[in-house]
Amino acid sequence: MTKVSLSSQNLVAETLLIPLYARAVEAQRPDALVRDDQVVAMVNQIDYDFSRIKLQAHDQVGIILRVRQFDRRARDFLARNPDAVVVHIGCGLDTRFERVAERNGQVEWYDLDLPEVMELRHKLVGQAPRGHSLACSVFDTAWLDTVSAHGARPFLFVAEGVLPYFEQAQVKELVLRLKERFPRAELVCDAMTPLMVWLHNWELAFSKIGARLHWGLSDPRDVERWGAGIRLVDKWYYFERPEPRLGASRLMRYIPPLGKGVGVFHYQLW
Repeated sequence: MTKVSLSSQNLVAETLLIPLYARAVEAQRPDALVRDDQVVAMVNQIDYDFSRIKLQAHDQVGIILRVRQFDRRARDFLARNPDAVVVHIGCGLDTRFERVAERNGQVEWYDLDLPEVMELRHKLVGQAPRGHSLACSVFDTAWLDTVSAHGARPFLFVAEGVLPYFEQAQVKELVLRLKERFPRAELVCDAMTPLMVWLHNWELAFSKIGARLHWGLSDPRDVERWGAGIRLVDKWYYFERPEPRLGASRLMRYIPPLGKGVGVFHYQLW
């Protein structure tokens, strides 16, 4: 099997590979929280020393719990709206379509990421049935025209592990643009409080990963103040439920600044 090499231009930081590797590790567990049949083969196909990625147990389970929550939100939306249009913003090397929508015969699925990421993705993942690729920045308005061609169908926008890397003004602009172009759409995204952004960047300062977070969200309802009609419909935090594999870190639920420092939030854009 020919290995796929990662040139400095292809590899947009190890933020692409960390969640991929975490899913591969998880897939080999008998008690896996997320099943991903493709991911081990994908890791084996990449010419990269994955031993460089050091994941603590709490990091591993945290990544997987987030993936599972996003999968659940997408499945729930498709159960309610089987003919939906789903846009996976900052899709990276994720295989969410295969996990949540492969048996759905009606959904139109868009994977969106930077051109160099999509080039790598096509080599490793290929094109999903009823799937479309958007090789551009999420702030490139041309993709909005492409997606809006589906008219009045229900729209879901999924942004996992991507919005905190932008400035708040950029995130606000994106949310308001989606609200304007896709009335009654839904958005699922994750965010950290400013304290957790600072702690995360402090931890990254001791690693070789160059990416830094910028956007912090003190309260998920703050997004509602960006425009009339934006409504928070669901929120999820890592430590609010007794997940056995969280171990001692689940005690952070009793320390609000940490227990509710990172979450996944579901909004309606009316």
